[in-house]
Amino acid sequence: MKKILTAALVAALAAPVAVLALRAQAEAPAAATVHEVKMYMEGANARFEPANVTIRRGDQVKFITVNGGPHNVWFDPARVPDAAEAALSAGMPNQMAPLAGPFVNEAGASYTVSFAGVPAGRYEVLCMPHTGLNMKGVITVQ
Repeated sequence: MKKILTAALVAALAAPVAVLALRAQAEAPAAATVHEVKMYMEGANARFEPANVTIRRGDQVKFITVNGGPHNVWFDPARVPDAAEAALSAGMPNQMAPLAGPFVNEAGASYTVSFAGVPAGRYEVLCMPHTGLNMKGVITVQ
């Protein structure tokens, strides 16, 4: 009889624990994805490739110099909503100006921006040295 009661008690305690474990798995955020954007300068053609990227909140975007540096990643503060500016800034290490990443010069050099905490929206990204050549793209955070 004692074994039956112990088994029943263990089963009764295990059921809520299993439910909590399943709930924690369902509520856990998906792992961040790293999206790659390449930066080119060929003749008078400067570009991000792809120019438009759609990501989830919390993802990262790794900008990689292919050729024609220096390149950088810049979000014009006048075009970034006030509610997003602090989170976007927090995801940009080693800024040389507000919302402007450092120059990356050599082929293969990269700069990664984290979009953790950045609200959903459309964020135009520019390359400061090549704004006159219309080097821009769009990061859409879902």
